[in-house]
Amino acid sequence: MSIYLYYRVEELDDYIIRFFEKLGVSHADAAIASEVLLSADLRGVESHGLIRLHTYYGSRLQKGTIDPTSPITVINETPATLILDGGKGLGQVVARTAMTRCIEKAKESGMAMVSVRNSNHYGIAGYYAMMALPHNMIGISLTNAQPLVAPTHGRTPLLGTNPISIAVPTETQRPFVLDMATSIVPIGKVTVYDKAKKSIPAGWGINQAGVVTQNPAEVLNGGALLPLGGTDEMRGYKGYGLAMMVDILSGVLSGAAFGGTVGRPRENKGANVGHFFAAINVEAFRPVEEFKKDMDEFLLQMKNAPKAVGEDRIYVAGEKEFELAEYHRQNGVPLMDEVVKSLKEAGDKIGVEFTLKPLRETEGNEM
Repeated sequence: MSIYLYYRVEELDDYIIRFFEKLGVSHADAAIASEVLLSADLRGVESHGLIRLHTYYGSRLQKGTIDPTSPITVINETPATLILDGGKGLGQVVARTAMTRCIEKAKESGMAMVSVRNSNHYGIAGYYAMMALPHNMIGISLTNAQPLVAPTHGRTPLLGTNPISIAVPTETQRPFVLDMATSIVPIGKVTVYDKAKKSIPAGWGINQAGVVTQNPAEVLNGGALLPLGGTDEMRGYKGYGLAMMVDILSGVLSGAAFGGTVGRPRENKGANVGHFFAAINVEAFRPVEEFKKDMDEFLLQMKNAPKAVGEDRIYVAGEKEFELAEYHRQNGVPLMDEVVKSLKEAGDKIGVEFTLKPLRETEGNEM
């Protein structure tokens, strides 16, 4: 079982910002990237949190495949649409800029869509969808990614985990926040199991021959993830179709890379990742308070439904993550000891020592 160390969110934030600044990122942009990364670990999505600080972002900044200045430019614009070139910048900075512009346009047009090309991995999709919530809007966030998922009946990775997120405002209930990969799991989840030396559940991935395996190393080294649903018998072709839909909107529509052409981590070139964002202004359709009350009623229908034998609670999308974030803000952000070790090694190499003292440690994540 893995050992988890717990750190104050403010101390981790300070370290991440200093880490990015050392690699040429401005303080303002480093703060954005830190907020997105920490939001992942706070919400229990550790596969997209600090585990990637050096392995993805730091390493690419050092190689020059990510531009630390994130020089974003406008390619085309209408009152309700926009396409941006991310200039090979930090995905978090590019994506936050894009969603901010999307929300601004939706205030005027009722709804808006923004596509992005020439960007990089942007962290958790839900962060950007949730940006719309304070504005009484429904937020949508999609992105393509490096090919890690094999098409149904295939064995070669040609699609990314291509997440979909939608965030919907409510009145008294927690917002509805769906944030899901179109693969059966994100690759980071397999990495977490590999670091913990644990077998993955059958159906998560295949080896290089296309055979289902429970060895995470076989998935990571020459294998592939399966689409949402898993094998064809479990209707994995539905996840396969959803992944292609995300790639069409994020990659083909924006002029970014798509499918097997999205830059792989070991290639010394820009990833050319594509994103797609939408914002729907609720008041353009009906009074906001009426909408929110109906959303509350809808969520409560699910939560108050008769429970299956042995179950005492029904969750709706985002509920667990909101509870985890509140708990971790009060009690410390959990990081696997292997992740802490990698942070120390990466920090030592660039001259930003990781000297944070954990609040405590546990065998396994306590939540």
